[in-house]
Amino acid sequence: MKVDANVTEWSVSVLPEDNVNHHTYVITVAYRGRGRWAILHHGFCLGRDGEWDYEVQPSSREDEWLDAHRFARDEALAIAVREAPNVVVNGRTAASLLGEDA
Repeated sequence: MKVDANVTEWSVSVLPEDNVNHHTYVITVAYRGRGRWAILHHGFCLGRDGEWDYEVQPSSREDEWLDAHRFARDEALAIAVREAPNVVVNGRTAASLLGEDA
């Protein structure tokens, strides 16, 4: 019997895991099938245009929407790492919590 084990999700944050705000600022890179990955933050999905959009229900995801909101794995991870300092929650970025505003 062959058993597959695959990584299907990464958590990306500039805040350390032991920071009380860590979970709030995490960006998730999640596998969505067919070699495509989504960049997610609290129910929103990052688009190729750099905007966070509500992630629509699977039955409402047309090819055009998927093409605008899905990435290759390495591309998705690189974008998530780039965007992690800029995640805003209650008007504050993750970087500002660390005192590292640019």
